[in-house]
Amino acid sequence: MKQICVFGSSSEIIDRVYLDTAEELGKFLVHKGCGVVYGAGKYGVMGAVSRGARAAGGELTGVSPTFFNELDVLTRDYGKLIFTESMRERKAVMEDLADAFIICPGGIGTLEEFFEVITLKQLGRHNKPIIILNTLGFYDPMIDMLDRFVTQNFISENVHKLYSIASDIDEVWEQLENYTPFGYNKYDIK
Repeated sequence: MKQICVFGSSSEIIDRVYLDTAEELGKFLVHKGCGVVYGAGKYGVMGAVSRGARAAGGELTGVSPTFFNELDVLTRDYGKLIFTESMRERKAVMEDLADAFIICPGGIGTLEEFFEVITLKQLGRHNKPIIILNTLGFYDPMIDMLDRFVTQNFISENVHKLYSIASDIDEVWEQLENYTPFGYNKYDIK
């Protein structure tokens, strides 16, 4: 795994444990020889991941739509910065650059990013690891919702094989190292 894309919150008013965990994740990935792809934000989980990676001397690639320039929310001195015309294009660039995805706690944007990469994976557009970093059980309600979708036959139980859940950073790395691609056909309803 050379380039790891980290999705996460841009909020600074979240519990400090999420920010501290994200900063440690950035450092950890660099110590393991990985580059970090992220949304180029200087706040929240995104900013914390980039600060951690930068402190460890890592390679960072931030991807941002040009309109974020007006909002003064970008990290400008933390490596390579790629501008796109839209949020949709931003996600595509991040997805193309990444060898794996780590989903940290976040809001609507993070959920959108997670559901896009898992949708693309179930449609066979990539077979990269998707790991949910479930700090303090943050994603338990979403996981319960996905279980409900399975029990009501809206999605196959095999969807759960398209991602994994880690409770801490060491477990994230273990799952990255031991990743085995899972062949999945969304339309095989046997």
